[in-house]
Amino acid sequence: MKFEQYNISPDIKESLEELGFKRPTDIQYKAIPSILKGEDVLAIAQTGTGKTAAFAIPILHMLQRKQLQRKSSRHTLRCLVMVPTRELAIQIAGVFEQIGQFTDLCILGLFGGVDQDEQINQLKRGVDIIIATPGRMFDLIHQEFIDLSTVRILVLDEADHMLDLGFNKDIRDVKRLLPKEHQTLFFSATIDEKIKDLAYALVRNPIRIQVSPQDPVSKNVSHAVAFVEMDDKRFFLERLVKESPDKKILVFVRTKVRAERVLLAMQRVGIPAITMHGGKEQDDRLQVMDQFKEGTVKMLITTDVNARGIDIPNVDYVVNYDLPDLPENYVHRVGRTGRGVQKGQAVSFCSTEEKPILERIQEYIGKEVHEMTIRKDDYRETLAFSADVPNDNWRQLLEEDKKTTAKVRKKKKK
Repeated sequence: MKFEQYNISPDIKESLEELGFKRPTDIQYKAIPSILKGEDVLAIAQTGTGKTAAFAIPILHMLQRKQLQRKSSRHTLRCLVMVPTRELAIQIAGVFEQIGQFTDLCILGLFGGVDQDEQINQLKRGVDIIIATPGRMFDLIHQEFIDLSTVRILVLDEADHMLDLGFNKDIRDVKRLLPKEHQTLFFSATIDEKIKDLAYALVRNPIRIQVSPQDPVSKNVSHAVAFVEMDDKRFFLERLVKESPDKKILVFVRTKVRAERVLLAMQRVGIPAITMHGGKEQDDRLQVMDQFKEGTVKMLITTDVNARGIDIPNVDYVVNYDLPDLPENYVHRVGRTGRGVQKGQAVSFCSTEEKPILERIQEYIGKEVHEMTIRKDDYRETLAFSADVPNDNWRQLLEEDKKTTAKVRKKKKK
């Protein structure tokens, strides 16, 4: 079934056609009809499956229809989308704006880290849909700039991540501020008892939709692990970049301090890179994301702030410079590549001390990650031919190793 066959607004169909949306993904095909019927939905689908459009399309259609029925140009808050991070709020607001570009609906991304005055001015003019992080939203509720009594649709996106970040109470507090009669859409990448308890406490007889293949890692992603010692990882990252100069590479590290150290290591060998982590100001984070998305800079070094839900187009490589502490974050990280119909590659650098983490990851995804075998001479060559110090020492060691190997081979021939 194609989108043009759906009973949705011609304005939305026009925007979908312009955006290149031909046919719905599995989650869109299963969720859109139930949402249009006004049913509560509990949807579980892995990253990169088109979850945002699965709720944005029907919500925009329903709100536009109500707006036209009222024959009023006044904007009234009808839909609240709660998300765990600023980046996700920006991204989802962008999707709503793209799909709703030919409607008269007003959409606002609401998040902290930026001055609130512009957001307040927009709220005063009127909005139909808010995509918000809890912190800034509650600030403006307490300042009486937001009234949730008119909301008819609540969306909880990346609900599992919201629970991980401790937003359980915030979610329940929001429910108490909503009118009794409203529709709840609950979207999550994973499902466990904690998620189930929250979901069934919030939704009424929900339609449960699960699009979850046995392999949690997208079939479009080829993934491998290279056993590299912690202090040597920068040399292997340098080699990967120099052997793939035109590729867009997303590098994950464990902490913001590590991100800045890896950035300095890349700068020393002449590789342009940028960093993204929670220590940056929001304006800087937005600028960094724009640079990477547009391909102005080909390497982005980030913490797990970009592992969940963020859609960055055309990422060729995901590099797990540090393995994630939580096995599920491995899936979220590698899900930043191989999105839609595109192919992607994920490479993990695993040091000796990280091997237990690798075992937990393999257990979580239900299979072994393919090992990239690195011979001793290849390992040494990678270090020796780095533009970084101490390459002279490594070149000397490599030459000595070659001489020793040649002598051993000569003896064997005799």
